[in-house]
Amino acid sequence: MAMAFHFHPLATTRVHLSPIPFAAAAGAPSPSPSSSVAIAAHNHHHHGRRRFNAIVATAAAPSAAATTEFDFKAYMGERAVAVNRALDAAIPAGEPPAALHDAMRYALLAGGKRVRPALCLAACAVVGGPEAWAMPAAAAVEMVHTMSLVHDDLPCMDDDDLRRGKPTCHVVYGEPIAVLAGDALLSLSFHHMASVGSYPPDVDPEKHPARVVRAIGELARCIGSEGLVAGQVVDLEMTGTSEPVPLERLEYIHLHKTAALLEASVVIGAIIGGGTDEQIERLRKYARSIGLLFQVVDDILDVTKSSEELGKTAGKDLASDKTTYLKLLGLDKSREFAEKLLSDAIEQLDCFDKEKAAPLLHLANYIAHRQN
Repeated sequence: MAMAFHFHPLATTRVHLSPIPFAAAAGAPSPSPSSSVAIAAHNHHHHGRRRFNAIVATAAAPSAAATTEFDFKAYMGERAVAVNRALDAAIPAGEPPAALHDAMRYALLAGGKRVRPALCLAACAVVGGPEAWAMPAAAAVEMVHTMSLVHDDLPCMDDDDLRRGKPTCHVVYGEPIAVLAGDALLSLSFHHMASVGSYPPDVDPEKHPARVVRAIGELARCIGSEGLVAGQVVDLEMTGTSEPVPLERLEYIHLHKTAALLEASVVIGAIIGGGTDEQIERLRKYARSIGLLFQVVDDILDVTKSSEELGKTAGKDLASDKTTYLKLLGLDKSREFAEKLLSDAIEQLDCFDKEKAAPLLHLANYIAHRQN
């Protein structure tokens, strides 16, 4: 079933997850020249960043005041350790075919912030479920995310040779093994979520099976032809095109390519945790806002940070004439859009217990403020 998403004021329209609203986009105005983006980024970076931080702090102040004791750095560190342990245990080490398992482990255990698993665990907890119930789902979304990175980096896609500060999977293991490693990670993600042995013994024996089935369906929808894959296809079609790319189509790309997996991470955590339909839908709206926020910030960082700071190739979108928020809106308007998205995400958390919602609040702020 297609889900509607209402645009924020700067977007001035609406988008659906499926089908692509290309017809409505045909008469949109031309984007500004990409050559102006880099200049604007350098000229306005420091002023814009101060303004961005000030507005973000103001938007977050009411919720943050109730969670001043929350140690976000420790929270993320502890969850990353637990998720990495689960991921390490999920993939055989040294078993045949060794090249495949080595490539899977290389890509999956190469580092990363583990934002998606943390969102999954936090969503489970905010609706009252034990985090341990959501750990298999958290590991699964990280497997899917890593698959998407391995495939996205391939020469036939974005053609990148640096990821998480290391050579990409196809550079180390070759393109055929990289493709197959991504395929295997995708398959493993669903196997891991569906396996009874992945879950602790204290899950509700009556409700848990139905929750797992619903969560698997949600993950499959968000990463298939109505989600992540759809966004990648349209992104490829639009890269380097001489046709003006309207904002509506850019929103479609990033709602699917980036936001959909963040949405799945949050929603399946809430499903596994036993959230009500109303709670799940509020968290879905939260996730879509932070999903778009993630991409807007990514576009800003691409032209304001170095490759060493990012751990991946900087300035690549500009060099490949890729349509980004900066290209269509400029740096200042992109920052304003990010501010609005953060404010909208925080608003969706108002109905939850402040202490339980603290991780989701801080994750939203982290996505807005991140430097890589």
